Amino acid sequence: MGSQDFLNKRVVAWALYDWGNSAFALSVLAVLFPLFLGSYWSAGDEGAAVTSRLAWATAGASFVVFLLAPVLGAIADTGGYRKRFLFILALLGALSTAALSLVGEGGWPWALILFALGSIGYYSANVFYDALIVDVSPPRYYNLVSAFGFSLGYFGGALLLAMHVWMLTTPEAFGFGSSIEVIQFAFVSVGIWWVVFLLPVVLTVREGTAAAVPGVGSVRAAYRTLAGTFREIRQYRDVFLFLLGYLLYIGGVFTVIFMAVNFGQRLGFSQTDLVKALLITNFVGFPATLAYGAIGHKLGPKVAIYVGLAVYTGVACWAVFLTEVREFYIMAITIGLVQGGVQGMSRSLFAGLIPASQSGEFFGFYNMMTKLAHVLGPALVGIGALFSGDPKFILITLVPLFVLGALMLTRVQEPAIID
Repeated sequence: MGSQDFLNKRVVAWALYDWGNSAFALSVLAVLFPLFLGSYWSAGDEGAAVTSRLAWATAGASFVVFLLAPVLGAIADTGGYRKRFLFILALLGALSTAALSLVGEGGWPWALILFALGSIGYYSANVFYDALIVDVSPPRYYNLVSAFGFSLGYFGGALLLAMHVWMLTTPEAFGFGSSIEVIQFAFVSVGIWWVVFLLPVVLTVREGTAAAVPGVGSVRAAYRTLAGTFREIRQYRDVFLFLLGYLLYIGGVFTVIFMAVNFGQRLGFSQTDLVKALLITNFVGFPATLAYGAIGHKLGPKVAIYVGLAVYTGVACWAVFLTEVREFYIMAITIGLVQGGVQGMSRSLFAGLIPASQSGEFFGFYNMMTKLAHVLGPALVGIGALFSGDPKFILITLVPLFVLGALMLTRVQEPAIID
């Protein structure tokens, strides 16, 4: 069977969900919500208060997902309900996002509640989306399929954000009276986009089922399963070591993503340049992540991850000397070359290490570690800020995460490639 055979109807349907939900990650999480929270929902409030509100809403949503992800995964595996949970949680995220368009000026409490619900839906649904990779592809093609999903996500998210940016620059040409109306429409369009591209995976992918266990519907039974899985993961040496290394290096990866706009703002770059750089990162990420999948397929996911972590280490060191917006664009392109690849290869490597019959349960832990990483990286940046007010030195604090994560990964034995 040739490598081109990895691409089939089920794989495309599965990957299209990444195309759809990435609109929330890029348009809402990274750009529109932070901008609108400060300029409209919290208009006139101090900047520190706005930052604090956003941070607490994000932390609260992350904590909920941290608690629920492994439990939801265990329940889904036991009952064979991965698609059902994916649909319900994605719908929660999409409806919450669309509802943001109804929140009026000064209504930041409602905006934060809906944002938190949308984030919970987005991150929790990913537990089941990730787990479904075992239902659409044999292990031999995990690297190609995982990278394909991330690449479509980058392109789809960037495509919708590009349309939103176009509307913001000329709202009258699209029939809007102001930029406020454009952003309100953008929230609705993200919700619709998300649901439309959710449907293919729900309608096309056939999910493998598992035997139901009595009492699985109860929260108590789920937490008993969770406790057992904690003990079980420690018996899978490579899974345990991978999760420790992943916690470290993905914390650095996500912090670079989330800090990029703030980093550029503190260096005095314009909002237009920052949004353009973000778009460039995602458009570059589309072909680059596909190429990463090919590298992982030929050389193994560990080699591909090592290359990406080396690039991230170099970028963090180079940021110390960055002064011009031209250099910021170069940094955006460089990150776009490896960002999706590191995430895609991490997912495929993990999928190859775990038992397929427990993919939801184990990917619950995977996503739980991802949420912990969202705390680890920013905490190091905060510590760095205590020692230096210069933003160029802050990213240096992430270098140990990349280095230690890579070293931990060297102790993980890559799974054999089988059909």
